[in-house]
Amino acid sequence: MRRAALLLLALLACSHAQAPTFRVGSKKFTESVLLGELAAQVAASAGARVEHRRELGGTRVLWEALLRGELDAYPEYTGTLRQELFAGQQLPDDAALAGALGKVGVRMSRPLGFNNTYALGMRESEAERLGIRRISDLRRHPALALGFSNEFMGRADGWRALAQRYGLSPARVTGLDHDLAYRALVSNAIQVTDLYSTDPEVKSLSLRVLEDDLHHFPAYDAVLLTREAWAHGAPEVAHALARLEGALDAPTMVALNARAQLEHVPEAQVARDFLQQRLGLAPSAAARSTEPRLVARLLQRTREHLTLVGVSLLAALLVSLPLGVLAARRPRLGQAVLAGTGLLQTVPSLALLVLLIPLLGIGARPAIAALFLYSLLPIVRSTAAGLASIPADVRESAEALGLPPRTQLWRVELPLASRSVLAGVKTAAIINVGTATLGALVGAGGYGQPILSGIRLANTALLLEGAVPAALLALSVHALFEGAERLLVPRGLRGD
Repeated sequence: MRRAALLLLALLACSHAQAPTFRVGSKKFTESVLLGELAAQVAASAGARVEHRRELGGTRVLWEALLRGELDAYPEYTGTLRQELFAGQQLPDDAALAGALGKVGVRMSRPLGFNNTYALGMRESEAERLGIRRISDLRRHPALALGFSNEFMGRADGWRALAQRYGLSPARVTGLDHDLAYRALVSNAIQVTDLYSTDPEVKSLSLRVLEDDLHHFPAYDAVLLTREAWAHGAPEVAHALARLEGALDAPTMVALNARAQLEHVPEAQVARDFLQQRLGLAPSAAARSTEPRLVARLLQRTREHLTLVGVSLLAALLVSLPLGVLAARRPRLGQAVLAGTGLLQTVPSLALLVLLIPLLGIGARPAIAALFLYSLLPIVRSTAAGLASIPADVRESAEALGLPPRTQLWRVELPLASRSVLAGVKTAAIINVGTATLGALVGAGGYGQPILSGIRLANTALLLEGAVPAALLALSVHALFEGAERLLVPRGLRGD
């Protein structure tokens, strides 16, 4: 009886220690990553276990993840909520906006203290030469090349609404990554781009922010969105997060962005220093831990990348080999199978990932599903081609020996087609190694994570930290299958 009581107490203690993890997300730009890091460290200082899922694509990805309960919080902007997520609803003030969010189980904090509105910018010298100070001045220069972030191109308050409001009809408008747009602006590949008003590049690159003389852009006050259900379950952590409300004015946010973006100080350290200096918040043990060393980071990324590639390839083998046999045995049906798998191959990788999110959420699952679908065609086609190339007299000999169809397949046909099958599997594996880098956009990790961060921070070393291992892994996969071919394919079929 006494032992049972002690065991019960131990279980209760363990359940208390294993409190739910606070999962905070951030979008794929530096300010969002910083705000996510601030929220994570404040929650950690209040005793919560935290997980910061950083650089998870754009607004829709994080919003849907929050509604599905895959995230507990993420930083957002009131303008984005009104213009993008609640477009068409009359929400004249923050109280009305908070009410709309409450109806879907989301709580909005008070503003964090700064307004990061959209703006258009040009190089100061170019704007001065052309006499452009206001957005409406762009009407006199339709030959200018405009380059906007991909999200701005598709937003309800983005390019199309802006062009309609100002009557702009430029000859060339291009969508590109927000961080790459600054480099294009400096190289004069484009002359106008969209800015966030707290971007440090506005000052460091001497850009002119064009006056929004028709007042198109609304206020974009930064806020923290949290799930109501999570906030009720962790009131002490939710109370701690309220310390961020009003704590960040625009100059402070610009300085934090500059430190991370231009001085390449890790976001975790930037957030830790701010919380300690401005809020007097002692860093938690987790926040005090240093950035993992290069070897540790590589091992973690390699493990994540191999999981994405290995699981998806194994699943594809289990499905596509039977489909390849079916395609070889039933040529008409095989054409439909090849057409179907070929159609999947035509769907752009990013689009496929986003389409899978409503079904599978964020993380490794949508990435593995996308890689699985992309692996089908090479294996099905090579299996069918390998089986179809077996000489008829060989099949007749097998039948003459009285071998049943299943035995013919396993003992005669598949070994003879093994070289072709292995070539298809090798192609699928190498494609997967490269495509898996996009999985970082939905929180799957892998080598894509440092690549995305390197692009965002214009940090070549960080970019190479993901690109070089991905290339080496692709070469290793190629060598591995070359060795497997020598081991598994009879010498007479190898052609060497």
